[in-house]
Amino acid sequence: MLSGEITIRVRYAETDRMGLLHHANYLVYFEQGRTELLRSQGLSYKDIEDQGFLLVLTRVQVRYRRPARYDDLLTLRTTVIRTSAVKIEHRYELRRGDELLAEGETTLGCIDRNGQVQMLPEALRL
Repeated sequence: MLSGEITIRVRYAETDRMGLLHHANYLVYFEQGRTELLRSQGLSYKDIEDQGFLLVLTRVQVRYRRPARYDDLLTLRTTVIRTSAVKIEHRYELRRGDELLAEGETTLGCIDRNGQVQMLPEALRL
């Protein structure tokens, strides 16, 4: 399985009135993890899109275990858990030190610019 880690510091603008990382920003962090994992393989979303492949989110699941707070330094592990002919699935673990804060999974489907399902590019198939 392909995986990678990034560190993220929670910015003030990402928190709510309680000083906690707003729940929607976990999805932004997951996207950042996918982007950097792809970049570690020598690719970018721009490269893939320039070839006519679009990756769209078809499913997302997040389990929030503990809150993250402003200025926390977090580690996000992103792992490709499965690919098929037309989709790619990722798993995420967001930690503050050894403490698991959130975990999630996403499924991305591959389409063309007309919205038609198409085969994943060879470089994304595992």
